[in-house]
Amino acid sequence: DVPVKRFAQQNHLPLHNWPPVIAEGQFDVGVIVSFGCLLHQRIINKFPYLLPRWRGPAPVFHTILHGDTVTGVTIIQIRPHKFDVGPILNQELYQVPENSTADELGAALAVKGAHLLIDTLRKLPERIEVKREQGHAGATFAPKINTNMSWVFWEEQTCNQVTRLYRAIGSRIPLRTTWRGRTVKLLDFVGKYHVSDQRHQTPGSVFYDKGSCTLAICCKDGWVGFKAVLLNKRLTAADFYNGYLHQTFQKNSPSWTAEERFVSPKEENKELHKSEKSLRCRNTFHT
Repeated sequence: DVPVKRFAQQNHLPLHNWPPVIAEGQFDVGVIVSFGCLLHQRIINKFPYLLPRWRGPAPVFHTILHGDTVTGVTIIQIRPHKFDVGPILNQELYQVPENSTADELGAALAVKGAHLLIDTLRKLPERIEVKREQGHAGATFAPKINTNMSWVFWEEQTCNQVTRLYRAIGSRIPLRTTWRGRTVKLLDFVGKYHVSDQRHQTPGSVFYDKGSCTLAICCKDGWVGFKAVLLNKRLTAADFYNGYLHQTFQKNSPSWTAEERFVSPKEENKELHKSEKSLRCRNTFHT
């Protein structure tokens, strides 16, 4: 019972269960796109990538996440009992537009794939004659996206990596970090950001630019900007500065402590472990 099925039932849309009950000889070929079940022979699949580069349920997201500059669409013949490994019937390259999001790329590939599919069906016997087996070199699994992918590791990720992460999943899952032990969702990404104040270069350091109302956060090799965050509620950069950063900036400290930075979950766990260890030492001393 999945949401799509419930929606179809509630709105009285035709619903077709798999496997279908179809008499032999009533169809010549079956076509599927982004289908999550293993299939039998005599069906072809439109795949939104240049197989075998990405195999799995989320090739478009990983195309953006890993900075691929060329993608495409592939029409394959189904290989029974296996996913995404059938012989290639047709394939077309597509240059990934600069700064494209996964949603934008997916929409473009859907149109291109539809045209390629029609072309393949029109010449199907010829395409089957010249089909070619996929190679295994360079094949990579593209797992489903999930919330664990949304954590930003400031000390490890470059500005470009954070940007690609946002363009890959940001429209569906907000990027996340922690502030003093609390999860913060980072909203309204503005990309790589120039900060003239070079005193605070520790990854996770926060700089508020009053002129543009932007929170700049230090990465491994520079700064990225966000216009808003979600803590208990949505806060603009100005709201977050006034409520959480103002006193920190007044201190004008040359070195920022972990409490004054955004930190990744594993760094947060390190700080918690250090605090617990310190507390145990103090308790032992007083005992």
